[in-house]
Amino acid sequence: MLLDTAFPSRGWWAMAPLALAAFFLILRGRRARGAAALGLCFGLGFFVPHLAWSGTYVGAVPWLALSVLEAGFIAALAALIAVADRPIARAGGAVLRSLAVAGLWVLQEAVRSRAPFGGFPWGRLAFSQSESPLVGLASIGGAPLVSFAVALAGAAIAASISELNPVLRRRRRARLVAVGAATSHRSPIAPIGGAAAVSSKPSRTARGLLVSLILVTVTLGAGEFIPRPSAGADVVNVAAVQGNVPRPGLDFNAERRAVLDNHAAATQDLAAAVAAGQREQPDLVLWPENASDVDPLRDDAAAATIDAAASAVSVPLLVGAVLQEPTDRLSNAGLVWVPGRGVVQRYIKQRPVPFGEYVPYRSFFRRLSDKVDLVRRDFVAGTGTQPLVMGNARIGDLICFEVAFDDLTRDSVRAGANLLVVQTNNATFGRSDESVQQLAMSRLRAVEYGRAVAHISTVGVSALILPDGTSVATSALFTQKVLQSDLPLRDEQTIATRFGDRIEEGLVGVGLLAAAYGLLAAAFGAPAHLVPRKHRRRTT
Repeated sequence: MLLDTAFPSRGWWAMAPLALAAFFLILRGRRARGAAALGLCFGLGFFVPHLAWSGTYVGAVPWLALSVLEAGFIAALAALIAVADRPIARAGGAVLRSLAVAGLWVLQEAVRSRAPFGGFPWGRLAFSQSESPLVGLASIGGAPLVSFAVALAGAAIAASISELNPVLRRRRRARLVAVGAATSHRSPIAPIGGAAAVSSKPSRTARGLLVSLILVTVTLGAGEFIPRPSAGADVVNVAAVQGNVPRPGLDFNAERRAVLDNHAAATQDLAAAVAAGQREQPDLVLWPENASDVDPLRDDAAAATIDAAASAVSVPLLVGAVLQEPTDRLSNAGLVWVPGRGVVQRYIKQRPVPFGEYVPYRSFFRRLSDKVDLVRRDFVAGTGTQPLVMGNARIGDLICFEVAFDDLTRDSVRAGANLLVVQTNNATFGRSDESVQQLAMSRLRAVEYGRAVAHISTVGVSALILPDGTSVATSALFTQKVLQSDLPLRDEQTIATRFGDRIEEGLVGVGLLAAAYGLLAAAFGAPAHLVPRKHRRRTT
């Protein structure tokens, strides 16, 4: 529950390493089965409140099922930590153990971001840090490095608490005596949370505490010393239209024509304000996901409405639309609409949301809940990440949940996008935290890839974000508003853009290598010169 407070809407980012420190402390000395049970409890304590928005209109069954599934990954992680921790402590002490735990946490996030059904990255530690000093690390190693830093800080805090707590030290010494009596040929083994020591000399405790505190300080402060992406010389004036819907809920599109008319009317008002000299002429206009659930390629009236709005502002318009194609299925699309010409380019959402936009194994899951039939027709996945060209802007389009996936954003920037647009529709989640949680992802992506981001929703919360992660225009929920500002166009690639996938693999490798070293050292006996002096068996 403490970890959930680190995420919006509360946004108390410092709670994330503190929550993990508590988690790592309660895992110390546990066997794998007990650790897995504690991990499941921790996962449920986090995901049940964090994903409460997923049950806003569909009820508790899908919400709790998703929470249990995600908590299972934390349970597996806890069991792995329990297996590896004692040998790691014997082989290397607090720093090695902290690196191992942080790397294993990144492994857990990487796996659940990919499986099952394409993964569900919601709730990654990095997404709680959009306002913290750690967000600067995103331009170096992306979301995986930010998550790694949070977990590393949590492990180091746990080590510091262990060194400071005399009760924990007494319990540790008692276990060490018991282990030393039972095994005369191996070094004593310490639980998670601090550097092990047979001796209780204050100097050793002080050294362990000092190392742990230095690790915490360096980790939490590192992001402040990394330059944020600069604004860039070229700019584009962007107008993002939040048209609002007649009513929130699953039937937000029951009045599909009204939603389209809302966005068209707001765009016409923008054109009138420009003509009156009250607003600057935009270079492009953006509509959100589901702005036109009436297929404008098959409905002449919808096409005429969109073309009239585009012609009024006399600039290209990016329309979020649902297309009645391919046969018997649907496509979630971003359409570049040029006045008088219609659609000249399109992007089809590559990651439809399982159980939200399509239902895998429908007959099986219908036995668990008839809510699956709320998805009457499945959406298909698009292919390709080529930018959408709108004047000087090359748009990397991300539709709704796609902003949570590292590879989709990275691929669009590598393909040449100099501006990112997140088209989303939050009407189905009411006034829950889903919209602000998603906006935090866009802010992190801005720093990660050095691109301005236009995050536009049908109902909010919407924002125009600079490459350093700051918002220059925002909106409230369930209001009609046009956000407008100059946004920079940048072509430079951050380190995270060029090497992001390799960096994630490296961080996972750090955790696995640290764990493997500890396990091998325990199994075969580490060479004396590799075992810290304080871990070597003392003879009499």
